[in-house]
Amino acid sequence: MAEITSKTSLQELAVIVSQALEAAGIVGTLSGGAAVSIYTNNRYQSYDLDFVSSAAASKLARAIGPLGFVESEAKRLFAHPDTPWLLEFPAGPLGFGAKVVDASCLEAIDTPFGALRVITPTLCVMDRLAAFIHWRDRQCYEQATSVAQNHEIEWSEIGLWAADEGMAEDEWEQFFQTANRLS
Repeated sequence: MAEITSKTSLQELAVIVSQALEAAGIVGTLSGGAAVSIYTNNRYQSYDLDFVSSAAASKLARAIGPLGFVESEAKRLFAHPDTPWLLEFPAGPLGFGAKVVDASCLEAIDTPFGALRVITPTLCVMDRLAAFIHWRDRQCYEQATSVAQNHEIEWSEIGLWAADEGMAEDEWEQFFQTANRLS
């Protein structure tokens, strides 16, 4: 088991947690800002790691407790004394607006630290665009753009999803054009 220190990177920490969850038979999928951070080489810095999981809080605590994580007063939120990042476990299912994804069908990606169960770049763009569409969060729009500029994206899937979520056609067109420019 890898030791968590103040020098442990976000990606390395994500792998350590992901592998501990897998070893405990828990499906936990990294989503949110930490996925953006990984897909943009830390251009965006997240302050927590969101692993979407339907597992009970007690089972999560047993899986990551040996790593040094302690549950805070807020259920499903864990802290570690040697890392600034918090672990949060939003309850499943894994969803992006109205789209629900079977997390067990997502394959882990290979990283320099080992396998990591994380949403795909396409789902990451959906995740960030959902925050823009529903809450007008401009930072999430920029994050979606950055992920899309750095990875292969299933544009037709996102286009249909965005229309279903209520994204205006002109906003979609502007996002698509911006995201397809070289950064």
